[in-house]
Parts: sequence; C-alpha cells; structure tokens
Amino acid sequence: MEGSLRDDIFRYVLKKYKARPEYLWARFPDYAVFRHADNRKWFGIVMNISFDKLERGRSGMADIINIKLDDLLLRDTLIRQNGYYPGYHIARGNWVSVLLDGTVPPDEIKNLIDLSFAATASGKKRQEIRPLKCWLIPSNPKYYDIVHAFDDTDTIRWKQGAGIRKGDTVYLYVGAPVSAILYKCLVTETDIPYDFRSGGLTIKALMTIKLQKRYEPERFTFSRLGTEFGIFAVRGPRGVPNSLKEALG
Repeated sequence: MEGSLRDDIFRYVLKKYKARPEYLWARFPDYAVFRHADNRKWFGIVMNISFDKLERGRSGMADIINIKLDDLLLRDTLIRQNGYYPGYHIARGNWVSVLLDGTVPPDEIKNLIDLSFAATASGKKRQEIRPLKCWLIPSNPKYYDIVHAFDDTDTIRWKQGAGIRKGDTVYLYVGAPVSAILYKCLVTETDIPYDFRSGGLTIKALMTIKLQKRYEPERFTFSRLGTEFGIFAVRGPRGVPNSLKEALG
C-alpha cells in the first residue's frame, strides 16, 4: 500500500476521532479496522485484496478502504465513478470500497470517512456531531410572561425540547393573543435538571437561551407563517425552513 496515503488516513482518523487502527486477523496482518469507542461499530476497514475481487479479469492487488454511507443515492452515484466499487467483504448495507492508489483524491476519501463515522455512530454521538440547527419553539403566555421575559435580562432558562443542543438557534413563537415570533435566541447551555409537573405540563430539563434579536409582533405573525412559509401549526419544537430562516435574519 502506498505508505504516505495509508499513513495520512491513519493520522487523520487518530487526530479527528481518536481512533487507532486495530489489526484483528492473523491471516491478514495488514488489514486495519477503525471503530467507535462507544458502540464498537466499524466505520472504516483498510485492506489489500486481489483486484479481480473488484473487477473480474483484472490482475494485481488493490489497496482499498471500506466505508459506509447512509445515502443510497450517493452510494449508487459513487460506484459509477473511477476508484469506487460496491463494498467488498461486507456485502450487506451501504458499504463502498474506495481505491487508495491516488484515483480518488485524499480529501475526498477523508470526507467519506466523516460520512461513514456519522452513519455508524450511536444515537448519542450522532446528536453530538450533527450540524447546528435552528428551531421554532412555541411559548404559552398563560404559563409564562414571555412578552416581557427579556425586559431586564438577555438570558433566561427555558424548557428544553428533545434534540436541541448547545449552539443551536431557537426562535420563540408566542401563542395567542400575540400569535407571532418575537425573539431569536442562542442556546448556551442544555440538560439542566428540572422536575416540574402541573396539569398537562411536564418539564424534565431546562436550557439557557440568550437573546440575539427581537421582532415586532406584526412582522412574523401566525397568518404570515402559514401563507408565506407553510407553517400552519406550532405545537412543539420544529425545524425552521430555509426561507423563513433567511427572512428572520
């Protein structure tokens, strides 16, 4: 195997994911596996195999890395390109074999390793590594005076919705009689223990949110959310469409 490319991949995985190559087979001492620390799943396998296992009738040896993809369309697109093949050794699932002979650029291989790491990660790890997200969150003025919540401070604690993490952006929608988005906030802390039960309201965890921007009540009304952005209900935390995110600024 081309030492520099193999070593470059090993250094990349060690630096970014703290994963060292594991050599599991006595018969194949050069085969190296990368796996997650928590769920122990493989996210990469480096091998040296006979080329005819990838292309019938082709002689010689092939250095490859097997990676897994969640995106079937991407997988099917890649295996039509030079340097990519259906996954060897792991027939089930969305595995792809990538040549390590320079056909596929190193940066492209590293990007695929990142995708494979995410595709094989535990639910908890996926939540940690996902990109930052924007949320639209409802607030009921019957329970809390959200209209005046930021009058004397720019930071408050709020009920944490499932999936929300530090660094995300939340837009607070205030229910009737206001019926509009009033605030843009940054999530600065999550998973603050809290135990509250009253009637139909249960709160198990809080998050800290910091005010970033205010909106006039007549700007992003419930009516406008429906007619312009296709949002006809705000009953719980939900993602924000790109068109609305751009309008909110």
